[in-house]
Amino acid sequence: MSVQVKTSGLAIAAFVLGILSLFTLGLTAIPAIILGIVGLSAIGRSGGRLSGSAFAVIGIILPVLSFAAVLLLAILMPALARTRSLAFRTTCGTNLSGIGKAMMIYANDYEDELPRAGGRQSTWGPVTWDAGTRFQAYCVDAKGNGGTANISSCFYLLVKYGEVTPKSFICKGDKGTSEFKIEDIAGRRSMLEEIDLWNFGPEAWKHCSYSYHMPFGQYFLTTSCNPGFAVAADRNPFIKSPAAEAADYAGFQPDAAGYTGTRTTARIGNTIAHQGDGQYVLFLDTHVEFAKRPWRSVDDDNIYLISERTDGTGSMRGNMPVPPNVVPASRNDSVLVHDPDTLVRGRATRPTRPRR
Repeated sequence: MSVQVKTSGLAIAAFVLGILSLFTLGLTAIPAIILGIVGLSAIGRSGGRLSGSAFAVIGIILPVLSFAAVLLLAILMPALARTRSLAFRTTCGTNLSGIGKAMMIYANDYEDELPRAGGRQSTWGPVTWDAGTRFQAYCVDAKGNGGTANISSCFYLLVKYGEVTPKSFICKGDKGTSEFKIEDIAGRRSMLEEIDLWNFGPEAWKHCSYSYHMPFGQYFLTTSCNPGFAVAADRNPFIKSPAAEAADYAGFQPDAAGYTGTRTTARIGNTIAHQGDGQYVLFLDTHVEFAKRPWRSVDDDNIYLISERTDGTGSMRGNMPVPPNVVPASRNDSVLVHDPDTLVRGRATRPTRPRR
């Protein structure tokens, strides 16, 4: 007498649900495993009247493999993200190192002064980025007096005269910031080249990731300043950027002797480009380092804040810079700032002459 053999419906169901578990992030995994186990049991008790054990086994194995894959991804993703972040850091450090060397070459040609756009008395404000002449770009007079310039236009002098590419001013961790490309500007004059310009286009704050010691006023930088002085770094967290609003200055407190802060409150003072872990800092002697805390300039001065001390020394906390009225407390007070959008929009305007 022949025995009619049927394929177990439970085994087939386990097989189908097992395959679906690969595409549903394991949502059908548990039913597949249960049906697979029950199906194998039924096949074993059927005396050969049921087949499909292979379907049942696959229905059990596939969900297990999907669970293992999800677990592996959960373990690897943070590590991969960390590796990506470290790669961004390396690029950022390389950028600042190249910028520092270019600054020294520039200073050698310009009476030992580091890049400073505008004129002697220029204040922090918009620049006419596509002007035909320097006088039109900054609205300075024939003697180079008056007018306005900004941080990104100071950096752009290295593109114009120092053969530094716009790409060198981009930190990949600085969200909302991208490489300046003249061909991307709508309505530009076809004959214009990068060296013809005076800034990174009409939205310069979106094309420069770095902050620079306040160049406008009496405390501009020269090569005779302290070699350990912080010259440039990642964006200032207390000034609005394309990536975020200004950080909570009131919540910032150093985690160092003499202060009551914690690791959490201290990290508020770090740039956001590197997830609050720290910032790359360029010093006047052109060396670059990754500083886990922002008080890294002369006398442990906070590179992003104005010193609160009146004796000419730095301080770890200090006062928040409020553009455009930023004045370092002394020659040794490093105050690294970047342009908020309000100081790059529009065009330079010539100061109004007083009526006689």
